[in-house]
Amino acid sequence: MPELKRLHADHAPAVLDFELANRAYFAASVPDRGDAYFAQFTDRYNALLAEQEAGICAFYVLIAEDGSVLGRFNLVDIEDHTAELGYRVARQAAGRGVATATVRELCPLAAARHGLRTLRAAAAHQNAASRKVLVKAGFVPVGPADPAHLGGKPGTWYQRDLVP
Repeated sequence: MPELKRLHADHAPAVLDFELANRAYFAASVPDRGDAYFAQFTDRYNALLAEQEAGICAFYVLIAEDGSVLGRFNLVDIEDHTAELGYRVARQAAGRGVATATVRELCPLAAARHGLRTLRAAAAHQNAASRKVLVKAGFVPVGPADPAHLGGKPGTWYQRDLVP
């Protein structure tokens, strides 16, 4: 059974494999990371770990039994008990409820471990799968997202309150 783990240095090779293997698949629904991301992967990865250590962000990976990465789930811009949720799931895991189950698992973890009270996520209108995951995980639409935030695509912000 896949396990959600906090990102650490040992995950770097599996994360890079995940990003490379799914690059074209991801680019069909979200902006491509670009060649520079892969050329500077080690530096960027170390910067993420530093942000996580500083408490600015919290990064998680969904690890398969074979040690490969099935998904990435990120809490970014943590401030005032609020964070933005971002996620991506490998093509081979898509459509099986993996993203929904993991986002549901991450919500109470975000409250307990990171003191978050609210999560926000933006999804492009064309990304029906992401919008479906958010709604099934208890997020509600709260307004339009700036297309600049979604690679030039129109979209919607979703929000989930983590504490009653």
